[in-house]
Amino acid sequence: MKVTEYFEKANGQTLISFEVLPPLKGGSMQAIFKMLDPLMEFKPPFIDVTYHREEFLYKKRSSGYYEKIAIRKRPGTVGICASIMHRYGVDAVPHLICGGFTKEDTENALIDLSFLGLENVLAIRGDARKFDGKFVPEPEGNAYALDLVKQIVEMNEGKYLDENIENGEKTDFCIGIAGYPEKHFEAPNKKIDLQYTKAKVDAGANYIVTQMVFDNKWYFQYVDDCRKAGINVPIVPGLKPLTKAYQLNSIPRLFHVDLPDELVSEMKKANSPEARQQVGMEWCITQSKELKERGAPCLHFYTMGDADIIRKIAEQVF
Repeated sequence: MKVTEYFEKANGQTLISFEVLPPLKGGSMQAIFKMLDPLMEFKPPFIDVTYHREEFLYKKRSSGYYEKIAIRKRPGTVGICASIMHRYGVDAVPHLICGGFTKEDTENALIDLSFLGLENVLAIRGDARKFDGKFVPEPEGNAYALDLVKQIVEMNEGKYLDENIENGEKTDFCIGIAGYPEKHFEAPNKKIDLQYTKAKVDAGANYIVTQMVFDNKWYFQYVDDCRKAGINVPIVPGLKPLTKAYQLNSIPRLFHVDLPDELVSEMKKANSPEARQQVGMEWCITQSKELKERGAPCLHFYTMGDADIIRKIAEQVF
């Protein structure tokens, strides 16, 4: 079933969803099951699975020259989605990115997903490769998430890259996109960032999942700004409990988000890993309860391997 259909059937009740990362290459699907098994008691209607583009390494050869080698450290997104659907009977939402894909690659990936019975995708541009100064699209690939959304919509209409294909099978994907309450770090300002978001919705995107937010005021303001801009699709807040000291620096650096002064202060006052974990959990519980009370369509938790923490939070909220 489509993500938006779950929202409609909920009749205003706040749902819960989770996002998981594929294990590092060489890992086991059992690691995903071990993480998700304790979370299934909360009956998530869908689970997101991220996609990670290739990275380049330089390997020194006996000749003294270095060879550029592409590796993908976290493969398996499509297989994980199929396994999740088979094991739990819930919908899986694979992330589809621009980086590393030609339009032909994207078309073939969408065909595979459709054949597997997946009805939802999250369309994002994706990050720049490690050590690249900026995002570099694949030759003959989509440069922006807007282009990716348009390609998915065209396939939903039965239009393929090969113009000789007549009466092509129409796919039927519900399309999610990312939203940035504090603006995308590459956008010059919030106004322009909202224009980019509206363009994706106008092109056919069906719902928005936000970057992680640690202050609900950013989410509520973002929803208000979207509505004023004519963006009327469901907007799902992304949540991540802050539970470790190093995250005070790594999360703002990696995800380009602000941490509230009070949260940072409480984390710094905590004098043990357990105390810091408790601070982060309580903060996320408070956030979640307020979002639920004020009618957020769904709370989307970025698990990042902290399934036990997420479970403890969900127990207090759902």
